[in-house]
Amino acid sequence: MEQLRKLFYLSLILPILFIGTSCSSDDTTNPPETVNEAEVLVKYLESNGDFINMSAPAMIKASDVNANVLAGADQVVIDIRSATDYSAGHIQGAVNVALPDIVTYYESNNLQSKEAVVVACYTGQTAGYATAVLRLLGYNNVKDLKWGMCSWNEATAAKWTNGRSNAYASQFVTTDYPKNSAGDLPTLSTGKTEGADILKDRITTLLADDPFGSVKISAETVYSNLSNYYIVNYWSASDYSWGHIQGAVQYTPKADLKLDTFLKTLPTDKTIAVYCYTGQTSAHVAAFLKILGYDAKTILYGVNGMAYDSMPGTKFVPETDIHDYELVQ
Repeated sequence: MEQLRKLFYLSLILPILFIGTSCSSDDTTNPPETVNEAEVLVKYLESNGDFINMSAPAMIKASDVNANVLAGADQVVIDIRSATDYSAGHIQGAVNVALPDIVTYYESNNLQSKEAVVVACYTGQTAGYATAVLRLLGYNNVKDLKWGMCSWNEATAAKWTNGRSNAYASQFVTTDYPKNSAGDLPTLSTGKTEGADILKDRITTLLADDPFGSVKISAETVYSNLSNYYIVNYWSASDYSWGHIQGAVQYTPKADLKLDTFLKTLPTDKTIAVYCYTGQTSAHVAAFLKILGYDAKTILYGVNGMAYDSMPGTKFVPETDIHDYELVQ
């Protein structure tokens, strides 16, 4: 009898165990796919034009823009200055677009079909940022106006005329500062897994609120506490040897910001301050680094604003760089 009772209870338990096991088997789900978004994004950019390391900066001279205007060329000029300054005088045919809206304007107006799209600002630095954003999206007909509207007419030249300085020339050094050891890329959390999708998400986020305001920094601010920044000298090695900001680390343009060279030597836990000769190229670089997730800034006016008289490289020379081209209202 006792044995029959045990068999009876066992017959009740076995189906329950079977059901429980079956349910747990059916309930297994694959864990969500996780990717290193920054690495996916860098690889995507490097395999799709590699703008920063192949083509940047993308500039056009005022003389070429004016020739296109006079010839009626298939050119669109996007003026990203304030509406007030645009109304006071702009390039013939230019349209006034706020920087946060530049990608939307470009895409909604099919500007990829144009032969040339020129972005104009006050000095060329904000336009350099905007051009980098559009170029990284694959829009290769975009260039920024070299020296900005300062090169167009004397009436719009004040910012570069006043932006030159020798205030820090005596503080430049020739000490060679080594790069960091390679570390990790920044952590991105867009939730996307494809490079193109991550890029679009990052750019949308960056353009949402005062995009250039978040990356520009003055030489005065940097010099007030040099140790606050990982300073990138974006020059050739020979010009770096001429002199540079104390603590600045040399990165060779179009070579050192690749995944297989020195991109990973940039810190993810410190503000990166990039400078070049003019501030235009460094604006391109800052846009690129910001999109990757670095806390990157561009030093306004470059060494033109720090050691103008003695510096190597590109200088803004009013006598030759300011033209007398027409301003329309």
